[in-house]
Amino acid sequence: MSGAGNFHVAIIMDGNGRWAQLRGLPRSAGHVQGAKTVRRIVEASARAGIGTLTLYAFSSDNWGRPGQEVDSLLRLLQCYLAGETRRCARNGVRINVIGRRDRLPSSLVRSIEHSEALTEHCTRMQLRIAVDYSSKHSILEAARRASCNQLSAQEFQDLLAQVDHSVAESGPVDLLIRTGGEQRLSDFLLWDCAYAELYFTDRLWPDFGEAELDAALEDFASRQRRFGKVLAETA
Repeated sequence: MSGAGNFHVAIIMDGNGRWAQLRGLPRSAGHVQGAKTVRRIVEASARAGIGTLTLYAFSSDNWGRPGQEVDSLLRLLQCYLAGETRRCARNGVRINVIGRRDRLPSSLVRSIEHSEALTEHCTRMQLRIAVDYSSKHSILEAARRASCNQLSAQEFQDLLAQVDHSVAESGPVDLLIRTGGEQRLSDFLLWDCAYAELYFTDRLWPDFGEAELDAALEDFASRQRRFGKVLAETA
């Protein structure tokens, strides 16, 4: 995948809680281990030449989880930003947190803004972390902000970027990976995934490593992408 340029991979990082429960640990331990996996996959993605990596860290529906788990997830995200931002800057990785910010703790919002500012010059790879994210909400909010009913697809995409605090062009998702065995999109990047190739694995997120990422990329490379068209027959 070296030299992939604008190649966009999105990952639904599922299975942290189950990973912990299988080991008799609290769910929070699975999220901690999952954060370590994030570091490995970010570094592996940059080495593979992926242009944009979007990770589903906290959906808007996750507010419905027990308060203690929600607090733990948000603290973990803040710790990740504090610990990894300078590493990302050194490695040329630009951080951008997409999703709503009006419901996040003010200290977390400040951490997000600091990480984005510190890495805004980076061009090797864009790391987008979806927090308090709902694709349905983003699409509805963009529609509300539309000033006319004859928007082009690109103009609507620009409105979506404003809603989501997306700071750079990411392009459509080429490959969506979901770990943990479930096979659904869970309100993640619905607009961006219109023609994404989908790859599902039973591997729980804390156990997902560079070998599994390579397997997903190899599977993607074997597929024919037609985008609704018919490929010309070879003689």
